Amino acid sequence: MFTPIAVYGIPLDFILFGLTLIGVAVLHHHTLPVALSGLAAIVAYKLLFAGFAKFGTGLPGLIHHMEHEWVTLANLFLLLMGFALLSRHFEDSRVPDEMPALLPDDWKGGVMLLAIVFVLSAFLDNIAAALIGGTVARHVFRGRVHIGYLAAIVAASNAGGSGSVVGDTTTTMMWIDGVSPLSVVEAYVAAAVAMLVFAVPASLQQHRFSPIVKDAPSGLTIDWPRVAIVAVILLAALTANITANLKFPALLDALPVLGLAVWAAILVTALLRRPDWSVMPETFKGTLFLLALVTAASMMPVEKLPAASWQTALGLGFVSAVFDNIPLTALALKQGGYDWGFLAYTVGFGGSMIWFGSSAGVAISNMYPEAKSVGRWVTQGWPIAAAYVAGFFVMLAVLGWHPDAPH
Repeated sequence: MFTPIAVYGIPLDFILFGLTLIGVAVLHHHTLPVALSGLAAIVAYKLLFAGFAKFGTGLPGLIHHMEHEWVTLANLFLLLMGFALLSRHFEDSRVPDEMPALLPDDWKGGVMLLAIVFVLSAFLDNIAAALIGGTVARHVFRGRVHIGYLAAIVAASNAGGSGSVVGDTTTTMMWIDGVSPLSVVEAYVAAAVAMLVFAVPASLQQHRFSPIVKDAPSGLTIDWPRVAIVAVILLAALTANITANLKFPALLDALPVLGLAVWAAILVTALLRRPDWSVMPETFKGTLFLLALVTAASMMPVEKLPAASWQTALGLGFVSAVFDNIPLTALALKQGGYDWGFLAYTVGFGGSMIWFGSSAGVAISNMYPEAKSVGRWVTQGWPIAAAYVAGFFVMLAVLGWHPDAPH
């Protein structure tokens, strides 16, 4: 007989997951071993005592649970690994070296770069938008990028994707479930305000830390085939996402369509320019870390959320900084009663507050390992949390809370 254990009313699953997150925050130089150890402890507890909720108990329960989660995990794996190669193609194209000539040469250049990431993320996956922003930043700031500005790049990518049904996994889930894209696009009211709040202080931080390069290197030759490869990979991801959602929605639950499309484009274009495979080992470690946390989060006994309200939606943004926003969104869709524009903003942008709170944050931290510190991310990226709250309440004042917006 499987009997779940609780300590002072708190299920042991949550305690183990909380200890894992604390371990990641404190031992930020050993995040992968901590995440894997936490996942192993949670799996062992579920196998021996608690079972896997609706999927059953013991090893069969674990197998059924992973059958349900494998598409999400495979998509994350393929996208993080694939977009790391895309980022290196973009860097080797020499386009980032040209950016100093296009951006203002003071703190306003930092703001403009964040705005570019925001716009890109409305059409691209937010991982790709964040990595493009991180690649350009490395060049225009001479390789010295402030952690507060890295947090702002992640926040810009998440904010830009929050109002677009093709810009974020959570908004795509809403679209599949029948939520109108016009309901989701309302999230841009909050996202635009948030951008105004965090972009300027983050850019000023960066300007004091390492000003933007005033002039582009002379004699640059753009590698246009690599630019074309970047475009093809991004176009493949966008086309696969839209086509699958409109024509073959059932396929999204059966196969990691987006990740497979990205890798098909990578392999085909490898005939034109060889990808830089040397980035794979380090990227693999960061990707495995995120998959461990997402898998652990998926096993938590969160069978229902508090009653839908604007207060709950606001709280979900903070929760999504430490708890995978995909199952949170799935629960909210099942429960109903939300204003979907608010939910799109909170679960989409909220993860920016901690480096492992979103896949874009993990991708940036793979590129800049020094960002893997919760303490430095929170203290130096303080404008993100302030922007999140400001954006939410401006949206509440302007649009009001209208639950169950038209499907």
